[in-house]
Amino acid sequence: MNRLKDLLSKLEYECVRGTEEIEVSELVYDSRKVVPGCLFICIVGANVDGHDFAMQVVENGAKVLVVQKDIELPKEADVTVIKVEDTRYAMAFISAAYFGNPAEKLKVIGITGTKGKTTTTYLVKSILEQAGRKVGLIGTIEVIIGDTHIHANNTTPESYLLQQYFRQMVDAGCDTVVMEVSSQGLMLHRTQGFVFDFGIFTNLEPDHIGPNEHKDFEDYLSCKGLLFKQCKVGIVNKDDKHWAQVSAGHTCKLETYGIEADADLKAENLELLSGGGKLGVAFDVKGLMDFHVEIATPGKFSVYNALTAIAICRHFAVSEDAIQNALLQAKVKGRIELVKVSDDFTLMIDYAHNAMALESLLSTLKEYKPNRLVSVFGCGGNRSKLRRYEMGEVSGKMADLTIITSDNPRFEEPQAIIDDIKIGIGKTDGKYVEICDRKEAIAYAIANGEPGDIIVLAGKGHEDYQEIKGVKYPMDERDLIQDILAGR
Repeated sequence: MNRLKDLLSKLEYECVRGTEEIEVSELVYDSRKVVPGCLFICIVGANVDGHDFAMQVVENGAKVLVVQKDIELPKEADVTVIKVEDTRYAMAFISAAYFGNPAEKLKVIGITGTKGKTTTTYLVKSILEQAGRKVGLIGTIEVIIGDTHIHANNTTPESYLLQQYFRQMVDAGCDTVVMEVSSQGLMLHRTQGFVFDFGIFTNLEPDHIGPNEHKDFEDYLSCKGLLFKQCKVGIVNKDDKHWAQVSAGHTCKLETYGIEADADLKAENLELLSGGGKLGVAFDVKGLMDFHVEIATPGKFSVYNALTAIAICRHFAVSEDAIQNALLQAKVKGRIELVKVSDDFTLMIDYAHNAMALESLLSTLKEYKPNRLVSVFGCGGNRSKLRRYEMGEVSGKMADLTIITSDNPRFEEPQAIIDDIKIGIGKTDGKYVEICDRKEAIAYAIANGEPGDIIVLAGKGHEDYQEIKGVKYPMDERDLIQDILAGR
């Protein structure tokens, strides 16, 4: 049991009814999960308002309501009502107290930015574990606590869930956690109730603007900047033109990294590496550290990801050897993930599932001057047709051969989606074939691979299913490739 007064200790509030000197059994913010003696937080969501369920949850045994609006309850109802300015903000602090403030027992690293968050969290985990730390991870793909992997629903979980994960990490012996911090998570106060030891900004592009997200680019930008008002050390990419705006008004110590700019930590003398079915980059780290690095993933953005990880791990006194080894071995599922199928050509899996990501990926790979650049992709059903036209046009312009296939058709006919993609390709003189079955499309790409080719399987990335007519069927491209190679 938790004493209500202790749970509220770090908040400004008004007790409008009842008393704070009571014990609560559990903390709940979903009206369907109310149990007798619990504290219920009325959250105002995009579609549902918890205040509307006040009477119902009291009837079901809730002892305390935390509200931000006035509510009507009968006089005889035995319930304490606590009023705060913002219940989402309050939930973060109440959750932290409920789970015993676990973040205080961890080094907490938060990474925000449009691109690079996922890859960088895995790089940091890999480097710090080489140096002997036990690291939890919270991100877009999954939550990792020891040997347990939990599928993620949001990039940054709701504050209650986040604090629960922190608690489980402490109990599992973790001393560090590295997490992706979305602008949505910052805007909705999911990361309040604790202080980040390190806050990192990678880059910013117009994204997540629209209904239920950010009203405009300025709002998106200012939400990203909230991280630098709740961390001890801020680390920002000085090559990004928004870095000064994002870090404006920061309350932390600030460090910079970059390739182009005059930064505290720099990558210099970039050199592309290729051969034997592999692609990578070598560079020199200069400034706050000074050593040579090779990474087994291609392109300038891979250098940024590695440099971000180095900028963070520097603070953990990791040796240069440990950083070099970890960066060479690190692999992130579905993010420019090279899969060895031949010494003659290179095959990779990547999550690029919109035109911007596909263009960025293909332009990076073109720098390696392949014999042919082969792009294998489809588009999701019940999603924007514009995305199909744009991806078709990008692939038609940039790839030497496009293999159009299926990717989560959902409730649409796969052929109808392929026909939309062909409208985009039709604006270019790009060569293409269409093979609706994804396994057959991949088999065709491998069977027809020529020496020096780079083949990209785009769109699925870390996903291990194909969604058809409301059912998710198991389908992992790594398994498809192994089946194809075994059957050759």
